[in-house]
Amino acid sequence: MSTAAEATKLSRKDFVSDQDVRWCPGCGDYAILAQVQKVMPELGVPRENIVFVSGIGCSSRFPYYMNTFGFHTIHGRAPSFASGIKASRPELSVWVVTGDGDGLSIGGNHLLHTVRRNLDLQILLFNNQVYGLTKGQYSPTSQLGMRTKSSPTGSIDHPIDPISFALGCGATFVARSIDTDAQHLQEILRRAHAHRGTAFVEILQNCPVFNDGIWKDVEDRKSRVDNTLHLEHGEPLTFGVPGRRRGIVMTGGVASVIKLEDQEDAAERGVVIHNQSHESPAYASVLATLKLPEFPLPTGVFRQVDRPCYEDMLTAQVDEAIERKGVGNLRDLLHSGDTWRVEV
Repeated sequence: MSTAAEATKLSRKDFVSDQDVRWCPGCGDYAILAQVQKVMPELGVPRENIVFVSGIGCSSRFPYYMNTFGFHTIHGRAPSFASGIKASRPELSVWVVTGDGDGLSIGGNHLLHTVRRNLDLQILLFNNQVYGLTKGQYSPTSQLGMRTKSSPTGSIDHPIDPISFALGCGATFVARSIDTDAQHLQEILRRAHAHRGTAFVEILQNCPVFNDGIWKDVEDRKSRVDNTLHLEHGEPLTFGVPGRRRGIVMTGGVASVIKLEDQEDAAERGVVIHNQSHESPAYASVLATLKLPEFPLPTGVFRQVDRPCYEDMLTAQVDEAIERKGVGNLRDLLHSGDTWRVEV
């Protein structure tokens, strides 16, 4: 029998499957896969207790490449499969891998209810703002005016923001990371796993074929420091290098950018101190509205709060019913009340 102690001895190679990885050259999914495989052995969970669940899309090939249990399910329904797995086997570590199309279009309703129920699982949503597997149609997160095969004169749909969506669903852990920022992505994956409840992580991911460079301002190391706002609990919302340091202030719930002399100048100038533990999601929702080029793009944990997990409450209900009514018998249940027989 495997134990957590034995699981910690595993390495990244133990989580690499024997399947050939089939994504386009340069796809951001390669980087995400590498970081997930690197973090897995650190979590102390036996491989037989880990399940990756996906829907349909480029990202949804993920379970094939993880040497764990996995389900490649149907379009948009991965959260529902994952909910059933976690509810029936709460001891398992369940990870959902989805994309902006799979998760927020046909799967939006399934994702919403999984998040609001707060099952203890991790949802990784890869966002490249385009449908990649079906060859470049605009997706629910595509920018207004984006020209694609399905919007040749420009998309007129207002895009969904994944972070705002998760916050609106009542997510207890909401974070964002970038495919090329290895250390940051590893940190977010660890924190997502450690959280008790649904952890929603948006990962900005580049599609080199159909939407290349969409995240170039935050993926490139040289420009990232000026274009990202790293959220760290208890620290001021500042960004930029010395000499062009700036901070975020809020007046009446509206954010604005001010110039700073140095980091120590932040408190005196009223720069917001990040608090991921606000009971209300209002503050995190304001952060979710910060977009380039007017603002830096926030990365890190937007919100993390405690709330009872769905599977714990479900188990408690079942245990209470058994204590009150006994174990029960399925045959007796099926033959109770009004019954009828159909004869030919």
